[in-house]
Amino acid sequence: MNSPILQLLVLAGIAIFLILRLKSVLGTRDGFEGPPRSQQAPGAPQRRDSFEVIDGGPDYDIIDNVAEDSDSAKALAEMKRVEPAFNVTEFLQGARGAYEMILLAFERGKLDDVAPFLDEDVYEAFAQVLDAREEQGLSVEAEFLGMRETKLTEATFGQDDFRAAITVRFVAEMTSVVRDSNGEVVEGDPRQPKRQKDIWTFERVMGSDDPNWRLVATGE
Repeated sequence: MNSPILQLLVLAGIAIFLILRLKSVLGTRDGFEGPPRSQQAPGAPQRRDSFEVIDGGPDYDIIDNVAEDSDSAKALAEMKRVEPAFNVTEFLQGARGAYEMILLAFERGKLDDVAPFLDEDVYEAFAQVLDAREEQGLSVEAEFLGMRETKLTEATFGQDDFRAAITVRFVAEMTSVVRDSNGEVVEGDPRQPKRQKDIWTFERVMGSDDPNWRLVATGE
């Protein structure tokens, strides 16, 4: 066997050895795989990611919003028991949007736009104010500037009828101007924001087909 052929055979053998060695160290991958798992010593406790829910542990979705072991916390836990998809943080985000929508609809006299979100008594109370405003020839121009606070203050749950009620305190910034029939400003200043404070209670039967929470009470 001549020297060039012998050299090729030796190089080929070395190449095959290196390929097999690399495969034993790196392994093989088919398509997309997730990141490699960290190696743990046999018998070591399994690491839990920070977002993993630990059975029996605190529900931070609840205790981040109300005091732990409070009546409100127990009521929220019952809501979740009846309707596992219920999320307190998502509810507050929705309540914040509903507050802005209902408040502006009332100020601008467009109550029918938000009627599905209002209890009958609340709708009637709002409508009476709008009727009185119309009789006096008044109109309101309002702009919502932003929310300063959305805080859950109380939650209750009826064991018999699964009726849930959540009370939220809102603090917002807005401008509001009242004009008479001649367009003259009789109240407010379009250049001067005011702080709007409200305490609203929303209600819904948990587990029902109707997903809407309705405003059932208002206050300051």
